[in-house]
Amino acid sequence: MCGMSKKHVRKPDAIKPRDVRTPIQIQAILDELAYSDDDFYRCPRRTLADAKGHCVDGALLACACLRRLGHVPRVVWISAENDDGHLLAVYQERGLWGSVAKSNFVGLRGREPVYRSLRELAMSYFNDYFNTKRFRSMRSYSAPIDLRRFDNLDWETSDEHLDEIIDNRLDRIRTYPIAPASVIKRLPLADERLFRANMLFANPKGLFKPR
Repeated sequence: MCGMSKKHVRKPDAIKPRDVRTPIQIQAILDELAYSDDDFYRCPRRTLADAKGHCVDGALLACACLRRLGHVPRVVWISAENDDGHLLAVYQERGLWGSVAKSNFVGLRGREPVYRSLRELAMSYFNDYFNTKRFRSMRSYSAPIDLRRFDNLDWETSDEHLDEIIDNRLDRIRTYPIAPASVIKRLPLADERLFRANMLFANPKGLFKPR
């Protein structure tokens, strides 16, 4: 879930991660990227060169930038039913959690560092997490994954091993359900106003096609 309309896209030479001083500025960089509906992953170097990316590309770029600000480069994966999953770059300030994220839905981008736990942070995404049929699709979130464990695979500068990292390694991380199945099956659809608000600037080509 990622994207901006073309009129909001910067040229690659206008995106300068060396200038960033805060996570908010990193989020601004991700917001300026064009949405990529490609079915492959980009390392941070390529995302900047192409000036586009989806949620995985954006989270990897955010982690590379957060690392340069002194944060641990960590991601959390949100799993969904009948919808795309979502990757967040997460960080802590004064013991509180925040996130930086690229999304095709307005409400699924970053969060300010005000959450006392990762569960609080993850649950802040629930209300805006639904597919194009307005079905509430968020189901679980993962434990944080420290990307430094993959430094030997050159995730910041090479695409070569990203499939292995994202599709194989992250799938093995422990996950936590957001609610019991008995509650999930009774969830109402997102209302029309919330749906329309989240679709602002969305790239239609990148929207998940629910069953």
